[in-house]
Amino acid sequence: MGRPFARRRADDAGQAAVELALALPLVFVGLLAAVQVLVVARDQLAVVHAAREGARAAAVAADPAGEGAAAARRAAGLDDGALSVAVSSSGDEVVVVVRYQVATDVPLVGLLVGDVEVTGRATMRAEP
Repeated sequence: MGRPFARRRADDAGQAAVELALALPLVFVGLLAAVQVLVVARDQLAVVHAAREGARAAAVAADPAGEGAAAARRAAGLDDGALSVAVSSSGDEVVVVVRYQVATDVPLVGLLVGDVEVTGRATMRAEP
């Protein structure tokens, strides 16, 4: 009775190594995708923060469009080439919309997923 089990174990030798070799690339791509998601989430938070800072600066400024956009660009800390800031004021409200094109530079994942645009919007009441 000991013989059949010994033969089965000998036939299964290396199975774990083959399974690991097949699964490891998928796990690796999954980890890279998670890193890319974290990069996009970080940039989303930066854009929302920049919109708030821009709206805060525009609400108290004599020139809301100029100072709001400048404050948003400083607060974002992101690449100015991919960042766009729009400031509009209507009546007693100032609205700042910040858009940023996030490059998907993580290896392998960047080839599968295109660049992502993140947007932040903030509205504040203008100070007299």
